[in-house]
Amino acid sequence: MNAEIKAFDMGPIDIAWCPGCGNFGILNVLKEAVAELNLAPENLMMVSGIGQAAKEPHYLKCNVFNGLHGRAVPPATAIKAANPGLTVIVDSGDGDMYGEGGNHFIHAIRRNPDITVIVHNNMVYGLTKGQASPTSRIGFKTPIQVEGVFEEPFNPLSVAIALDAPFVARAFAGDPEKTKEILKKAIQHRGFSLVDIFQPCVSFNKINTYQWFKDNTYYLEDAHDPQERSAAFRRAIEDEKLPLGIFYINEKRTIFEDKLAAYRKNKAPLFDRAVNYDKLSELINSRKR
Repeated sequence: MNAEIKAFDMGPIDIAWCPGCGNFGILNVLKEAVAELNLAPENLMMVSGIGQAAKEPHYLKCNVFNGLHGRAVPPATAIKAANPGLTVIVDSGDGDMYGEGGNHFIHAIRRNPDITVIVHNNMVYGLTKGQASPTSRIGFKTPIQVEGVFEEPFNPLSVAIALDAPFVARAFAGDPEKTKEILKKAIQHRGFSLVDIFQPCVSFNKINTYQWFKDNTYYLEDAHDPQERSAAFRRAIEDEKLPLGIFYINEKRTIFEDKLAAYRKNKAPLFDRAVNYDKLSELINSRKR
């Protein structure tokens, strides 16, 4: 392990994932990505909710905020607004982000904070032992959906592109090198970046395995132009084989932090400003009248 990657390593700790879990691959790739981008642990902020994927920040040496189920995006937006100098990464699962957190996911894309959202998509609820998730495919049988899932799976990429998310990509935990490069580009992109990562759950999803993802995915061709939104949307809704790669990039949207009145005249980060207690008292007392 080189020195840069070691800076983010927590050392010998007990990791609460099943042997063979795709989360291990994502953790290793993320460490390599942030190290190769020359980020310092003290300048990296990881935000997560609840779930197996949301444990990942616990195993990375950096700043961490671990919140409620589905509620990772709002604090991440606030953290970036309070300290724009931080690199803010949300780490979530398909249930946490697209189920409980679905509303926050949609409206964060509208606001466009400069954050990177990584979603470990294993098409099942792993932490709560195998229920169908928003991305479970039709026919998938679980102890709860005993006759199989009959709802259409949620398509996060098509939703994100429809909402004009500035960076939309999909990767596979079983291909670490290409996943690392996608993550690096997402982190460097200014604005809301979504990286949906296929990640096999070896304990509770015996259908969508490493081999299944290898057989049922392919990479977008070099000829694909991520600037073409309509073309990106068409690729996002492909279902027979699922494309991997960078689907869409929009570098023209203004980020959330740049729209805030607090930064129009004063560029100092909010956390570093002195508190005017007289004005604060005046505001509090005005609410009592």
